[in-house]
Amino acid sequence: MADAKVIPFDDDRSRGSGGSAGSGASGGKAAQRSARRRGAGSRRGGAAESVPVREVRPLPVRGAAPDDDGPVASESSPGPGAVPEPRSREEDGGLERRIAGGLAFLRRRLTGDYEVDDFGYDAELTDQVLMSMLRPVYEKYFRVEVKGVENIPAEGGALIVANHSGTLPLDGLMMQVAVHDHHPADRHLRLLAADLVFVLPVVNELARKLGHTLACAEDAERLLGQGELVGVMPEGFKGVGKPFSERYKLQRFGRGGFVSTALRQGAPIIPCSIVGAEEIYPMIGNAKTVARLLGFPYFPLTPTFPWLGPLGAVPLPTKWTIQFGEPIPTDGYSPEAAEDPMLMFNLTDQVREQIQHTLYKLLVQRRSVFF
Repeated sequence: MADAKVIPFDDDRSRGSGGSAGSGASGGKAAQRSARRRGAGSRRGGAAESVPVREVRPLPVRGAAPDDDGPVASESSPGPGAVPEPRSREEDGGLERRIAGGLAFLRRRLTGDYEVDDFGYDAELTDQVLMSMLRPVYEKYFRVEVKGVENIPAEGGALIVANHSGTLPLDGLMMQVAVHDHHPADRHLRLLAADLVFVLPVVNELARKLGHTLACAEDAERLLGQGELVGVMPEGFKGVGKPFSERYKLQRFGRGGFVSTALRQGAPIIPCSIVGAEEIYPMIGNAKTVARLLGFPYFPLTPTFPWLGPLGAVPLPTKWTIQFGEPIPTDGYSPEAAEDPMLMFNLTDQVREQIQHTLYKLLVQRRSVFF
C-alpha cells in the first residue's frame, strides 16, 4: 500500500525513545504500539518483517462535529437500539411517596379517620382534592392575576369584603383559591354563603367541606373569634344576578351587618375587587316565572343558555384580576360602636367606595376581556 507505514519490530531504539522524542500525534503512537502487539509472534532469526499498519483514527466523541465518515451521534438523539437511562433513585422515591400518601389518604377516607371542625370544614380534603380540582380552572381557564395579597394579615381574624357577580358564584371560589395558593402564610378563606347553597344536593356537602358557612352574624363572629380569615360578598343575589348592562356597578351593600361583625371582634376589613367574572355568563334576560317555579332568585338567559343546552352552561374564558386592598382597621373602636348606625353607615360606604374605585382602575388597565 502506498500510504502504509513500515515499522521494524526489532528496533529497540524506537521503544526507548519515548522520553526524548517530540510530542507527536497520539494516533501515530497508538498505531505503533498496536503494530508491535500484532507482529510480536512473526519474528524469524532476528530479522523483522515489514508489516503494513493502517492509520488508526480516534473514536468519535459524542457531541463532536461530524467528520468525513458520517454524522456523529449526539446525546439528544440516541441511535437505534440505545438503552434508555434508568430513572434516578430520587425520582423513584418521590413516586413511591406520592403513591403511599394517596393510599394513606384513601384509607383515612374509608375508615373515617379524619377531622372536620364544627362547621364541617375538611382541611385535608380541601387541600388535596378540592383545591386540585379548582386550580386548573383558576390557572388555565380564567388565568387569574392576584394583586395585594400582602394586605391580608398573616395571622388573626380578618374580614375580606368583595364585589359579587357572574350569574353563578364562581368568583367566591376563585377568591378562595387565590388566598390558598398565594398567601405566604398558607391561610384558608372561610366564605359566608347564602342559605340557597345549603339546600342544594351535593353543593351543600361540597360547600361545607370547603369551609363555607351560613351568612349570619353568629357564624361570622365565631369564625373571626377563632382567628379565621372570613370572606363575605354583601351584594348577595342582587350582585350575582344583575343584568349585563349593569356590570361592574356595585349594588347596595345590605344594612352593613358585616361592619357590625368586624367591630365586635376588632377584625380589620379588607376590600377586594374582582374583574373578569361579570363576563363569564352575560345575563341578557331573566325568566322570572321559571325562577319562581324552581325556587331560585332568578333564572338567567344568556347568549348561550338555555339555547345550547348543557354546552351553554360553560363559562366564557375571560381574564380575571383579583386585587386585595389596604385593610381598614376596626380595633380602635369600642365594642359598643357596633350599635352606632352612623358609624356603620360610614364604614360601609368607605368599603364600598374603595371597591368601586379599584374596579374602575382595573378596568382602565385591562387590555381585553379575554387577554
